[in-house]
Amino acid sequence: MTRLPGIDTDKLTDALYGLGWSTVKKLPEGVAVRLGRRIADTAWKRRGKGVRRLEANLARVVPDASPARLAELSRAGMRSYMRYWMESFRLPAWSEDRIKTAFDPEDVHHLTDGLKSDRGVILALPHMGNYDLAGVWVTTKLNTPFTTVAERLKPESLYDRFVAYREGLGMEVLPHTGGAAFGTLARRLRAGGLVCLVADRDLSSSGIPVTFFGEETKMPAGPAMLALQTGAMLLPVTLWYDDSAVMRGRVHPEIDVPETGTRVEKAHRMTQTLADAFASGIADHPTDWHMLQRLWLADLEPRPDNGPVATGSETS
Repeated sequence: MTRLPGIDTDKLTDALYGLGWSTVKKLPEGVAVRLGRRIADTAWKRRGKGVRRLEANLARVVPDASPARLAELSRAGMRSYMRYWMESFRLPAWSEDRIKTAFDPEDVHHLTDGLKSDRGVILALPHMGNYDLAGVWVTTKLNTPFTTVAERLKPESLYDRFVAYREGLGMEVLPHTGGAAFGTLARRLRAGGLVCLVADRDLSSSGIPVTFFGEETKMPAGPAMLALQTGAMLLPVTLWYDDSAVMRGRVHPEIDVPETGTRVEKAHRMTQTLADAFASGIADHPTDWHMLQRLWLADLEPRPDNGPVATGSETS
């Protein structure tokens, strides 16, 4: 958000999110849907930084798309993104019956069979569809609690809002910063628990290089390293919307641990397999991938020590 003279933009951001959670959830559903679409179309027409970045990312996913086609995709992408926000603001007011019928995943047996095995299960997702809705469906329909990790946001009060929101949906939320999160996640998995991680964008210096839509980027090491350390199942998940009020999704088959190689080599191969699963889902449903930030290393500016650094702040 642009800094404005005399205005504390951190407080303004927090207030706007607070308004969303307090007001949007009270609107009739049809009104909320139309409001979300109007906001999305307005943002798309203004072609701000996030919209331009989304379009540039979609150009990798659909490389043969014409400029007109990319514009169509980015508009649909912004509408999908605002559907995520409108749903998220309203989720705390949804009934259990509504939650149970709002998500219809394919191949969910990979998850339920894994939970029965007591090995522990790691669900790894890209920024697709509405992972909060998928999460509350798991806690409600499957009656299964899980642990996740949240990026620390500024201001701190906004981070606290997100934590309170997700905890209110039945999730255990750990801060992304600090080394304690990995140990806690490992303990939950060894006890046969469920861990859910959004894992298509690296937020640390320890990311694993992968090839994603033909170009190099980095993805978090956490999902693969947790699977290697605990013996838990690693299951990719992709999510998307169609023309109905129900979100769709797929639980992909388990990513097996390679039989040979060092732990680092195994983690690299598993993370590449995870990236490939994400790519397959995103290629099928590109407008439901809400990546409004820089992702590929080619879009990062080199540091003096030749390490990559983002050239700006683009938050989704």
